[in-house]
Amino acid sequence: MYSRLVKIIFDLLVAVIVLLCTLPVTIFISVFLFIANGGKPFFFQKRPGKNGVIFSIIKFKTMNDKKGPDGNLLPDAERLSAVGRFVRKISLDEIPQLINVLKGNMSLVGPRPLLPEYLPLYNSRQKRRHEVKPGITGWAQVNGRNAISWPEKFELDVWYVENQSFILDLKILYRTVKKVFISEGINAEGSVTIEKFKGN
Repeated sequence: MYSRLVKIIFDLLVAVIVLLCTLPVTIFISVFLFIANGGKPFFFQKRPGKNGVIFSIIKFKTMNDKKGPDGNLLPDAERLSAVGRFVRKISLDEIPQLINVLKGNMSLVGPRPLLPEYLPLYNSRQKRRHEVKPGITGWAQVNGRNAISWPEKFELDVWYVENQSFILDLKILYRTVKKVFISEGINAEGSVTIEKFKGN
């Protein structure tokens, strides 16, 4: 009942309120990222949603497209702009995903949408993370985010699928806001992004 009705209404209501409240900040960040990234303030990427259905996720573009002499993109750490670093530090890069929530692709809370290339790499239990809509934040994000291993992250995702409730979602949202203020677990150790999942 919760996941089919109450969660949907709650998602839409909160997404509209937060989008309206953060509109001035969104415009401000968009202008600075437009300048920093050569006219590209937003980042679009295909991600698998509920039941593995592919959709386009929307985020602020925190890394530019600078390439090295070999024509390949520079390492993530070198492409992260000063503005992008600030936006990531306080997790403002996730704000545009509220549009995905309004479109029904995502929920406020759920397993984070990862890359389509990971789909065939999951074991039978890990695949259960796609039984619900992906979220802007989730149980794994408030229990380590990018600072924990892939197996730990997936186990937390599946635990959420098996235990989701309105109270749990409120708890996750509260802990998300708390972690944003202390900038905890944003980066993997020694990197600005977590290493790609290569299978079990």
